[in-house]
Amino acid sequence: MDACLTRRSLALGAGALLLAPHAGHAATRLGDDGLYVQDWYLESFLDLPEDFATAKASGKGFALQWSQRGCPLCKRLHTEYFADPAIESYVRDHFSVVHLDIFGAREVTGFDGAALSEKALAGQYAVRATPTFQFFGMRDGKVVEVARLPGLLPKPEFLAMFRYVEAGAYDSTGFEAWLAAQKAP
Repeated sequence: MDACLTRRSLALGAGALLLAPHAGHAATRLGDDGLYVQDWYLESFLDLPEDFATAKASGKGFALQWSQRGCPLCKRLHTEYFADPAIESYVRDHFSVVHLDIFGAREVTGFDGAALSEKALAGQYAVRATPTFQFFGMRDGKVVEVARLPGLLPKPEFLAMFRYVEAGAYDSTGFEAWLAAQKAP
């Protein structure tokens, strides 16, 4: 797929570059659906192969962030963790994040080309807790999940998970071993 000519690029047009998020702190908002979201999350047509290709073309990693209405940890993620400029700016600058509802009914085109509801896709991926981040990368020419962060770790380890994925360390070691090596003198 030509990453330069997608539905997103056609819909947003060149003027969207002027509205791109800046280095300042982003805004958390509570949507009409009852889910907290960041204003820098990817505005998606819910076509995951297209979203992945767009992320890669812009030099970013790709993640799904799963939430549900009334989730106290989801609220904490958005109002505390992403209120921390070090966390928010790192994730925003290095990842394209698509936000999905674990019980949602919107239709999502998965990496296999099948169209499923958000709820069915969450079931297919065995996502049972929120918030959950799923990270995707390429292996053997296919897009696959390369790491997962269910729930919230303490802030330093939460940020470390994004650094681990961005570094591609999942290809050589598990997160716990990588984190221990980072802390070693």
